[in-house]
Amino acid sequence: MATQTPTKPEKDQAEKKIQMLRELYADAPEYGRVALEHVIERMKTEPPSGEETSSAGRTGLRRGKVSELTIVFPLAPGGAKRFKAVLDAGGNVNTPDRVGSVHDMRYVFLDNDTRILFATTYDGEWDPYVDDFASHIPDDLDAVFCNCEGWPGIHSPAVKDYIAKYQVTAHAWYVAQPNLTVRDLRKLAKIGPAVEEFLDKIA
Repeated sequence: MATQTPTKPEKDQAEKKIQMLRELYADAPEYGRVALEHVIERMKTEPPSGEETSSAGRTGLRRGKVSELTIVFPLAPGGAKRFKAVLDAGGNVNTPDRVGSVHDMRYVFLDNDTRILFATTYDGEWDPYVDDFASHIPDDLDAVFCNCEGWPGIHSPAVKDYIAKYQVTAHAWYVAQPNLTVRDLRKLAKIGPAVEEFLDKIA
């Protein structure tokens, strides 16, 4: 695949960004300034990312076919204890398999168990993703998120506004395979061993 040559405006823009970085790092620790120069050298030689970041819809970022969602919900009094108990019992951890579009999902308790970080990567756009969760795993969602302050219930007309209120869009985000959906990856996982076996036979 041919590498695109940056145009003059793109080069000028890149030089301005580098100059700004050097100015911002003028009072950084020396090891940070040295590291920055190494990063700048790599930026000059590495090709630009093949997939531009765009909007996932209502909120969040998207790269190719994959989107990110990061939420920090406030926990209700006693909510952390219940939340941890249902997760430790195995509830809600593997349920995204029933949705079919979730790459990964994690829960992190913050600030002495007063807030919960919920982060996930999924296929497609924001609204259909929330709708899929409400359709396929409504009880699993309500069982955990009822422990968040003000959670209206997954079937409430207010739930999307509630989620968007606490969602934080990533400032930067990396995806190894932005054009492969969960379904694509599962197909490859099945096909891969068969292809290897075939190649071994003809080798």
